[in-house]
Amino acid sequence: MRFTLRSALLLIGTNCAATLPKPNGGNWTPGDTITRDVVVIGGGSSGTYAAIRLRDMNQSVVVVEHKDRLGGHTETYTDPVTQAKIDIGVLVFHNTEFVKNYFARFNVTLTVADLSSSGVLGYSDFRSGATVNGHTPTDPSAALGKYAAELAKYPYLGAGYDLPDPVPVDLLLPFADFVTKYGIQAAVKTIFDLCQGHGDVLSLPTIYVMKLFSLSVLSGFQAGFLTTAKHDNSELYDKAQAALGAANALLLDSRVVATDRDADGGCAQVVVSTPSGWKLIKAKKILVTVPPTLKGLVSFGLDTTERSLFQQFRLAGYYTGLLRHTGIPDNTTVVNIGANTPYNLPPLPGVYSIGQTGVPGLHSVTYGSDSPVGSKQAQKDIIAAVQRLKATLPTTTPEFAVFSNHSPFLMWVPSNAIAAGFYRNLGALQGHRRTFYTGAAFHTHDSSALWEFTEALLPSIIS
Repeated sequence: MRFTLRSALLLIGTNCAATLPKPNGGNWTPGDTITRDVVVIGGGSSGTYAAIRLRDMNQSVVVVEHKDRLGGHTETYTDPVTQAKIDIGVLVFHNTEFVKNYFARFNVTLTVADLSSSGVLGYSDFRSGATVNGHTPTDPSAALGKYAAELAKYPYLGAGYDLPDPVPVDLLLPFADFVTKYGIQAAVKTIFDLCQGHGDVLSLPTIYVMKLFSLSVLSGFQAGFLTTAKHDNSELYDKAQAALGAANALLLDSRVVATDRDADGGCAQVVVSTPSGWKLIKAKKILVTVPPTLKGLVSFGLDTTERSLFQQFRLAGYYTGLLRHTGIPDNTTVVNIGANTPYNLPPLPGVYSIGQTGVPGLHSVTYGSDSPVGSKQAQKDIIAAVQRLKATLPTTTPEFAVFSNHSPFLMWVPSNAIAAGFYRNLGALQGHRRTFYTGAAFHTHDSSALWEFTEALLPSIIS
């Protein structure tokens, strides 16, 4: 019988001993079968942290990651000429004992991140390439103080989506209306810059802005954020990867092709395609840390409840990279400013900024969209935007030294869904069909915050 996902799901057995079929036929051998307490799907920030900590709790673990490395959105480029390290994903972490202790266990030295700007800072409307003459950023200090006062009313936002019923009206307002209501116009550009990858921030329900631009972030602006001393945030994941690999707890370049989460016998079953062949994982629990999209979880046999929730998510796109041969001077950063838009925010899809890196001939670039546009389209738009800057800068046709698609980035639902209990129902999925969830869709795009959210979830997973 030819193996298909449908046939695999139809042939699911009634207990743990009746395994899913091997995709290429034949029988599962002991060498094909992996038995663990927990299988972690995804080796990004949340998945890596969960695997490390579960092992601390005497749980046997295996991580299934489709890339050839751990770290997810944390990516670091090594310049072949200078050997300099440039982070193009996660840039900073919160300055807390929790974060420091996590890095310290892997002997990764941290330092306060230097977020000051130097060199030439220019403002252009990337639609035309023209300089926005006279543009001066507003001082956000007073407005951020007002914002902090409102944010402090909702301390539970720092721990996930355990929302009161009814959900406070201000959290459901489009952020543009919240800005007007509380007179924080001067802080909009600062907030927008930090919320890259969140699409049209002004139209988002305010809760999503507050989740990311949190009290911890505001504290970071005062106390400083942390980064690795080597300016290589991937160092943490390299060392975690070594530890998990040595413990036979890691499957890289691997994908889930079928699951049975309802079998009798006390365990779930997961069939995985790996570089060394098909593997059957038997685990008491599954921890999903990848974005919970219908496409991403097609192999999980979603039931009506799961599908009805995950299909409500709307997705925003985010893309990062490094450019060579831009023609832009090495000491110059160009920020995309809308010449005639509310708060001078750049229209999306579009480039956020092109920045200096300190490495000769390399500029960083970030690009966002209200919905994912695909890597080819994002690269095409970025190249065209650089060429349009020729109106004021000696730009040429750039090349990508590296490019990364971080989509889907923000996963969100409209205010009416939040008010109707979407996040209460999403939270109720924890433990459903032997499956638990962590990751940005269940909290926010902030590694430091996700580690703490995951830590709080672990006792429920091992109970």
